[in-house]
Amino acid sequence: MDHLKLLPGIYVSRKDKIGSETVTTFDIRVTRPNCEPVMETGEIHTIEHLGATYLRNRADVADQIIYFGPMGCRTGFYLLMAGDLESEDIVELIRDMFAFITDFEGEIPGARPEQCGNYSDQDLDGAKKRAERYLNEVIAQIGPERLHYAE
Repeated sequence: MDHLKLLPGIYVSRKDKIGSETVTTFDIRVTRPNCEPVMETGEIHTIEHLGATYLRNRADVADQIIYFGPMGCRTGFYLLMAGDLESEDIVELIRDMFAFITDFEGEIPGARPEQCGNYSDQDLDGAKKRAERYLNEVIAQIGPERLHYAE
């Protein structure tokens, strides 16, 4: 995919076979690469903690969640799920996860020194603002150009 054309959205990055099972890797792109500022480490770290907690505890998908974590470029996240899935299959899930982050109050799960190797690098306010922006500017009007990589 051409990072100069890539819009924030939800994309299938790849599908891998492990034995007879398929693992789908999703590109949850939050910022436009090379066109807008990347996420700050505190906000991306907080989104990781809250997003992973939400996904692992959502009963209808918990057994499909393999991994949720940030991209090194800080423009989005990877979500690995068991199953042969398409972007359209997880729009509601991603909307609900970002709504959970937007509305979150309280102690960030897993953000204590005994639980996290960089527990103090968290930014709940920044994460909430970033999640709300993603909901309003991407998810609210998501269409094919934000669900499938451009040719």
